[in-house]
Amino acid sequence: MVIQSILQAVQDSRLSTFIRETGVAFPALESVHVIAITLVLGIIAIVDLRLIGCASHRCSAHRLMQELLPFTWVAFIASVATGLLMFASNATTYAENSLFWWKMTILVFAGINMAIFHLGIYRRSGYWDELLPPPRGARAAGLSSMGLWIVVIVLGRWIGFSS
Repeated sequence: MVIQSILQAVQDSRLSTFIRETGVAFPALESVHVIAITLVLGIIAIVDLRLIGCASHRCSAHRLMQELLPFTWVAFIASVATGLLMFASNATTYAENSLFWWKMTILVFAGINMAIFHLGIYRRSGYWDELLPPPRGARAAGLSSMGLWIVVIVLGRWIGFSS
């Protein structure tokens, strides 16, 4: 199978071998990954709670997103980079782990949720930005986002104990 041989080649690379066989590289990557994901979830939770109508009432949703989402992207990129390196260190095992694939699927749904929000209700935020409670679409996006990211975190932790 072509994919299996590609995964094996990735796993056998010098970098992956270094990550896997040194006593420091994988734990360091995992630590940065967890910190980055914590930042992603924390910042997204602040925005989602505002969208739901539960927090940050003194700040408009639009302003809150403008100020916080750049930090989310930096943390998300760090989590993706460290996640890819951890995956590469044991690619064949992770590729066979159903929890890993569930996590990736939920991440895709979180991205779709974000895209739908930004292409839909967020474009009309000038009309509802100061309203409490926010419109149903904003609340649904916030609740969906929060739920999806919590599932991503739970699955990510579960992967660590199932591989």
